[in-house]
Amino acid sequence: MAMRVSSHRLVAGAALGALSLMVSANAAHAVPAFAVQTGRPCQACHVGGFGPQLTPFGRAFKMNGYTARTVKWNVPLSAMAVASYTHTATDQPPPPAKDFAVNDNLAIDQISLFVAGGLGDHFGAFVQTTYDGVAHAFHWDNLDLRAVAKAKFHDHDLLFGASVNNAPTVQDTWNTLGAWGYPYTSSTLAPGAPAAPLISGAFAQTSLGVTGYVLIDEAVYIEAGGYQSPGATMLTRLGVDPTSPGSISGTAPYVRVAYQKDFGDQNFQLGGFYFGANIYPGLDRTTGQTDRYTDFGLDGSYQYFGGHSDVFTLNARYTTEKQHLDASAPLGLVANPRNTLEEFRVDGSYYWRNRLGASVQLFNTWGSSDPVLYSNPTAKPDTTGLMFQIDGTPWGAGTSPLGPRFNARIGLQYTAYLKYAGAGENYDGAGRSAGANNTLRLFTWIAY
Repeated sequence: MAMRVSSHRLVAGAALGALSLMVSANAAHAVPAFAVQTGRPCQACHVGGFGPQLTPFGRAFKMNGYTARTVKWNVPLSAMAVASYTHTATDQPPPPAKDFAVNDNLAIDQISLFVAGGLGDHFGAFVQTTYDGVAHAFHWDNLDLRAVAKAKFHDHDLLFGASVNNAPTVQDTWNTLGAWGYPYTSSTLAPGAPAAPLISGAFAQTSLGVTGYVLIDEAVYIEAGGYQSPGATMLTRLGVDPTSPGSISGTAPYVRVAYQKDFGDQNFQLGGFYFGANIYPGLDRTTGQTDRYTDFGLDGSYQYFGGHSDVFTLNARYTTEKQHLDASAPLGLVANPRNTLEEFRVDGSYYWRNRLGASVQLFNTWGSSDPVLYSNPTAKPDTTGLMFQIDGTPWGAGTSPLGPRFNARIGLQYTAYLKYAGAGENYDGAGRSAGANNTLRLFTWIAY
C-alpha cells in the first residue's frame, strides 16, 4: 500500500508541475486573416496594434462570430511564431525542460497555424494548431466555433450566440480572464507560480464545451454552458496530457456575466464568473469518489483612447476556489480533504501612438497550507510578484513593407518575485530565495 501511495504522489507532483507550466504559458495570438477579412489594420481590433488585447471593435467582431467583412472572399489562414531568450537570476535546478540548460535558454516557443474567419452572416471559426518548440511536439490549441443571430425585443437589441470551444474562458472577449489575460506571451522555460485556480487554464485543450450567450443592447452580457472531458485516447492523439488535472465527471458548468459601457473615447467592463468541476484526479477512479472544485470570481477592465492613437488600459480579476478533495485525500495526494486557493491579478498598459508600449502587472496567489500537495517547508502555494514589459509594434497600422498581412512585435519582459512557494527566503529548504526565480525574457513575435 505504501508503494501505491508513493506512486500516486509522483503522479500528483507531475500533474501539479504541468498545471503550473500551462498557467504560466499563456498562448499568444494575432490573426492577420481577420485584418484582411475586415479590411482594417491590426490596431483596429487590438490595443498596441498586435493581439490579443482587444479594442471595443475587436470585442464586437468576436461576439458577432467573426463574421464582419469588407471583402467577398479571403483565404482564412494565418501563421504565427514566437521565439525568445530566457535568463533567470540563478540557475534553475533542474533544467526547466528536456534538452535545455539550467539558464540562458534560447528557444522557438511556438509556431501556430490558424484557420480563422467568418462564413456568411451567422457562422465563424477560430481554430489553432501549434508546434511547441520547448516540448518538441504538435498539439491542438485554441478552438472557438461560433453561430450567431440578431433579434429585436421591445426596443432592445439582442445578439444571440453559441460557442463550441476547448477551454473555459477562451471564448471570452475581455482580457481579464485566464485564456487571454496578461502576459500575452510567455515561455514554459521561465519559472511559474506553483498553483493556480482551475479556471486559470487547467482545462485548456483537455476539455470540450458548448456555451450560449446573449448580449443585450451591446451592454449586458450573459453566458452559460458546460464542459466535458474527451476520452484519454483522443486527447493523447491531439497532443495533450489527459491526466492533468484529470477527467471531468459528468458536465462542468460555466457561467459568465458582464456589463460594458462606452463613454466616447473611454470604455469599462465589470463582470463575474463561475466554474465548477468534479474531477477524477489523474484519471484515477479507484476510490469511487471525485474531487470537487468550485471557482468564483470578479473582474473588470478600463480603456482610454487618447489623441494621436495613444491607449491606456487596466485589467483586473479576483478568483476564489474551494476544493473538496474526496478522491485525492484517500489516495494520499493531499493532507487536507478541504483546501482553498485564491488569486488576484491587476495589470495596466500604455501604448504611445499604438506602437511603443509599457505594461506592469501585480500577481498574488495564496491558499491553504498542505504539506503533501505543496512539497516545500512552508507547505503553501503563496506567490507574489511584479511583471514589467516594454515592446514595440512598428506595423500595427498595416504599413509593413511585406504587405498588410505581416506584423511583428519585439519585447522585453522582467518578472520579479517577492514571495515564491510561501516564502521570500529559503522557500525550498535549500537556501533558494524567491528572487532567484526573477526572469528576464527577450522575445520576438511575428504573424502573417
